Amino acid sequence: MAFAGMIRAAGGVLWRRAEGISLVAVVHRPRYGDWGLPKGKLDAGERWQDAALREVREETGYEADLGEFAGVVTYEVRGGYKLVLFWNMAARGEPAFEPSEEVDAVEWLPLEEALRRLDHADERDLLRLQTSP
Repeated sequence: MAFAGMIRAAGGVLWRRAEGISLVAVVHRPRYGDWGLPKGKLDAGERWQDAALREVREETGYEADLGEFAGVVTYEVRGGYKLVLFWNMAARGEPAFEPSEEVDAVEWLPLEEALRRLDHADERDLLRLQTSP
């Protein structure tokens, strides 16, 4: 796989605790009709970590504290490949989620349920390797 022309993206495995249970955020993208982890393309000159935090904020409405590096996912897209770097994150504050054309729903699920909800095997594999903060 050549890296020239590869689409660079970043995202987060966003965690929070509720009633003593660790929950992870999954987002629904109406354009594709799928459930996934929050992620998106880097802006020009943007650092990977900054893009990950921005995308999580844009897609979930939560500010987050950056944690450990979670891993890498690559997949084929029209005309090439996408490389996505993920970080574990802890949600903080109150959400400011607004449904949009890009993401119309956010759900907070226990790990096992999130694994069942995610539509892409590569994201399920990445999530299986994580431990909640």
